[in-house]
Amino acid sequence: MNFELSEDQIMIRDTVRAFAQKEIAPYAGEWDEEEKFPRHIFDALGTLGMMGMNIPEAYGGSDLDYVSSAIVVEEIARHCGSCALTVASHNSLCSGHILLAGTEEQKQRFLTELTSGTALGAWGLTEPGSGSDASGMKTTAKRDGDNWIINGSKTFITQGSAAKYYVILANTAPELKQRGITAFVLEQTMEGFAVGNKMKKMGMRASDTAELSFTNVIVPDANRLGELNHGFIDTLQVLDGGRIGIGSLAVGLARGAMEEALKYSTERRQFGKPISAFQAIQFKLATMATEIDAARLLIMRAASKRDSHPDQRFTQEASMGKLFASEVAMRACDEAIQIHGGYGYTREYPVERYFRDAKLCTIGEGTSEVQRMVISRNLLGK
Repeated sequence: MNFELSEDQIMIRDTVRAFAQKEIAPYAGEWDEEEKFPRHIFDALGTLGMMGMNIPEAYGGSDLDYVSSAIVVEEIARHCGSCALTVASHNSLCSGHILLAGTEEQKQRFLTELTSGTALGAWGLTEPGSGSDASGMKTTAKRDGDNWIINGSKTFITQGSAAKYYVILANTAPELKQRGITAFVLEQTMEGFAVGNKMKKMGMRASDTAELSFTNVIVPDANRLGELNHGFIDTLQVLDGGRIGIGSLAVGLARGAMEEALKYSTERRQFGKPISAFQAIQFKLATMATEIDAARLLIMRAASKRDSHPDQRFTQEASMGKLFASEVAMRACDEAIQIHGGYGYTREYPVERYFRDAKLCTIGEGTSEVQRMVISRNLLGK
């Protein structure tokens, strides 16, 4: 395997790194404190081509490889988990689903706006009564001539109140459970579409997360995404890509926390010397650095497989990477707070925010328990 980045990948990394350090890092704490969604950041990232990373140029995208997109998410998450979450979900979930299952007309109609950043995309699977268990989905879509009538609700929707386009999963044949689910593209302006409460969260507080409700929303069949009753099958592939994104986000948060801890350890003095001189602190930093590199390698393996074998599934690699990276992020952020001592427990230092943000990574795109279930099933051939 080649572990070196290409010249193009280095250029992308350096461009996004410079942008994040200048436009995101100084304000991330403020956005978190105020629970402010920084919409202008995604306009700027759209100009840089980062809101359509893996979308072909024919639809306005940058047509980046998936290793590059993982690098982009990590660099942004290093300073702001909320901004990275928006970039990851917009690209891999909403736009990714349209690219996977959309018709040529749908790709031209939706992706050209989404890739520019002028329109944000959201993706809706989770409901108040169903998360990991999609068979419990209550949102329904019933055929009415050339239209569909959608009723139901979704929750924990990233870009829930900020998006223009929403890929929504609905039951079209409830008796078939997961095999009776179909995807549709909805617009927030459709009559009967309502944005509910914006959710108050422990972390990722600068990410827009809201509830959605649908009351007799009329959606033309031209907005049906993919084959009838094939939505959940497509969703499994979409989630594989999403797990690379969340795993990259986790690596970025872990890295940011470690860098803050490293800096603090050289500045904080106890017993007449910087605490970095003590072996207990050195060992914490060594473990953090090793686990972060291992997590990144797992994510890059999944992304590389997706790049080199686009017709093959990468479910196992994505689940392993997401599982390990998300749990590494929790450990790294916990240790970063420990190194900071009492100051780490205050909002004066960013490690407290990294810790709160990192927790989402063990839940979103499938919990750690779901990842272990996916991995074990693959191992057992089930």
